[in-house]
Amino acid sequence: MQDINEKYKRFEDQSKLAEAGGGADRREKQHREGKLTARERIHIFLDAGTFVEMDKFVTHTCTNFGMDKSIIPGDGIVTGYGKVDGRLAYVFAHDFTVFGGSLSRTNADKIVKITKLALKMGAPIIGLNDSGGARIQEGVQSLAGFGDIFLLNVKASGVIPQISAIMGPCAGGSVYSPALTDFIFMVKDTSYMFVTGPEVIKTVTHEEVTKEELGGAMTHNSRSGVAHFMGNNDEDTLMMIRELLSFLPSNNMEDAPVVPNTDDIKREIPELQELIPADPNKPYDMHDLISKVVDNQHFFEVMPHYAQNLIIGFARMDGKTVGVVANQPNYLAGVLDINSSAKGARFVRFCDAFNIPVVTFVDVPGFLPGTMQEYGGIIKHGAKLLYAYAEATVPKITVITRKAYGGAYDVMASKHLAADINFAYPTAEIAVMGPEGAVNIIFRGDADAASKAARVEDYRDNFANPYQAAQLGYIDEIIYPKETRFKLIQALEMTKNKSESNPPKKHGNIPL
Repeated sequence: MQDINEKYKRFEDQSKLAEAGGGADRREKQHREGKLTARERIHIFLDAGTFVEMDKFVTHTCTNFGMDKSIIPGDGIVTGYGKVDGRLAYVFAHDFTVFGGSLSRTNADKIVKITKLALKMGAPIIGLNDSGGARIQEGVQSLAGFGDIFLLNVKASGVIPQISAIMGPCAGGSVYSPALTDFIFMVKDTSYMFVTGPEVIKTVTHEEVTKEELGGAMTHNSRSGVAHFMGNNDEDTLMMIRELLSFLPSNNMEDAPVVPNTDDIKREIPELQELIPADPNKPYDMHDLISKVVDNQHFFEVMPHYAQNLIIGFARMDGKTVGVVANQPNYLAGVLDINSSAKGARFVRFCDAFNIPVVTFVDVPGFLPGTMQEYGGIIKHGAKLLYAYAEATVPKITVITRKAYGGAYDVMASKHLAADINFAYPTAEIAVMGPEGAVNIIFRGDADAASKAARVEDYRDNFANPYQAAQLGYIDEIIYPKETRFKLIQALEMTKNKSESNPPKKHGNIPL
């Protein structure tokens, strides 16, 4: 009969075996490639000493291709829970040192178990992905595991925050679960996402492309819009996830955490009086406005490299989280196009799902014209942003800083889409189109340059201002730019107990 010390020793040996993963050589290779191991990532990410591991001794059950002779406890994925800034969070991390982080039926079950716990307990789940995809030796069982994860991703959507970090090469099925989650982080130079890799592409289409060009961090942050954030290395990326979580509620039934505010809510910002140029065609940086009105000038931008004509991100006003959406006159004149519409729509819907008020800064000359946009479906994609704003029942506060022309005026959280409070600066221009374009249409065929100039000036006096909209009640208040911070905080305070719901239905049919 074994004595108790032998039993303890067996437990310790098994535990060390699980923690060793694929062994010292493979861990060292991970480090040489500039990557941390799964356990190192978890311990950096979670508050010190809070990680509780689950299913540490789970092993795969595959006997094909000699797999029964290669069994490692934990089977290539580490799962458990801990705390981020004292708040409960669930986490799983692929261990690339074990079978290249590939997904087996059993480690899919580990992800399913931890996700179900996160759903029941109402806490975020964070996936640290470093996986080559399905474990080929297991065939359809691995694919079934992916399917089970995808189903849970969809069920958890809008219920708990789901965050994915791509921290190595992720291919095939390993990219679709992240794509279903709320936010995707990538690591510069060491992470890749693609459905089919460069070798397959070369075989099928004869295109030659590098991993970086095809699915690197900058590709997905700037060109495809698949990813939302990019960190310089593993540690930087994990700290960015912690920062994002600080703005978010744990689930859809709670409000985001409130941070003690030391920034005077009545703080005036005299420099904003000069920010908007007198020339309506001259650009300015909307970041200057956003950063100056939010608490402590801290704005956490989402998707900063993609569709830069629209700015989205999180900030705090009097210590409370808000989602910010803003046209950027400094890039494509702040025009709305296919990419910016989709970017804004998804962000507004996220905020609405998680009880985060939306503050919108408007300076938009319209939708981008051209065959590329029309053939690409700007009508359908622009309607996504329109749908998202109209559907949202969280507090919606809008500030028109300058141009609000045409359908884009309606789309950008106008009073007509049930925005709660609509402000405008005295510099606001609210009209069907700009003065020159309007005069060209109204007085078509009139070639007299002098009379045309007079008519442009007349149109500008009558329509390129906020007063007609204010007379009709479409603008609630015209404000000085320097008062923006206090006016926004007052409006957010007034709407904090807002109660509004859409008609009962299974779900709407957003134009996808």
